[in-house]
Amino acid sequence: MLDKKTLSRLLMSAAIVVASAGSAAAAETLRFSHTDNPGGSRQAAAELFAEKVAEYTDGRYEVQIFPSGQLANDPKAIELLQLGGIDFTVSATGSYATHLPTLNLTAMPFLVDTYEQGWELYDNSDWLQGEFDKLPEKGFRVLSTWEAGFRSFTTNEPLASPEDAQSMKMRVFPNDMIRWSMEAIGFQTVVMPITDVYLSIQQGIVNGQENPVDTINSLRFYEVAPNITLTRHVYSPLPLTIAEKTWQSFSDEDKEAVRKAAAESAAFSRNLVKSSVDSQLSQMTEDGAKVSVPEIGPFREAVQPVYAKAKDVYGEEAVNNILSDAAAIRDALPAQN
Repeated sequence: MLDKKTLSRLLMSAAIVVASAGSAAAAETLRFSHTDNPGGSRQAAAELFAEKVAEYTDGRYEVQIFPSGQLANDPKAIELLQLGGIDFTVSATGSYATHLPTLNLTAMPFLVDTYEQGWELYDNSDWLQGEFDKLPEKGFRVLSTWEAGFRSFTTNEPLASPEDAQSMKMRVFPNDMIRWSMEAIGFQTVVMPITDVYLSIQQGIVNGQENPVDTINSLRFYEVAPNITLTRHVYSPLPLTIAEKTWQSFSDEDKEAVRKAAAESAAFSRNLVKSSVDSQLSQMTEDGAKVSVPEIGPFREAVQPVYAKAKDVYGEEAVNNILSDAAAIRDALPAQN
């Protein structure tokens, strides 16, 4: 017979083992892939998101982050979402257009002029929310929208006007709208994943690329293409998405926890990117970049055919819906001069 003291110790040990096993089983790992560098804003927002998911699910889930395209470039990451190979990714809206082509319309040039207008478009446009609602049937869904900013150019030769573009090859990601805009401006376009861009500029395969300042800084494109031309031609935020398979595996409680973490990380991302642009440009200038703001009129004029082309491909109704939403937002939230 065991004495009471020994029995008590055994029961306590068993309880600890059971509790530890339960805790280990509860901490399910979720994989988050993105293409930003570890020091970039996406990584900072991903770390906050991971922290909040753990907090709000009481440790039932642990988000493991894979930056720098370790697992996949942007298009492949979205395919992995659909297959359930990863659980989260964050990428430009146009990256998702391969699976829902109408999302290309968010990359029409000069839709909005300020961050606040862009946030309103992504949070409250009836048309865009309706498009996002179609994504679960494609295998993933939007949780929130993180920030990247407005797309501008980095080139290895000065770019003061569309005339300068005619002698240049411009890298684009696989997105028809961006490609049409670049070709309308006068560039020859070369499609390639963002993970190949730095070396391709260095080797002279392309003359430059276009991305938001935050991405230009994070991926150090200004080192090989030091002419930064602030056209701000497309507002390019980053929808945070989750695999639909993963989403459906959550309890209602955990869905709400992940939504809350996504909303908080989006607010963090927006504030971080918007508030960092000036200091990033200053730092890149100190490192040898040449920053310029061209006369925007000729660029706006050059891309006018893109709107008509969009109507031909995606239908007049869809194009008019997003243009109407964007115009109403610009009127309601005018840019401050």
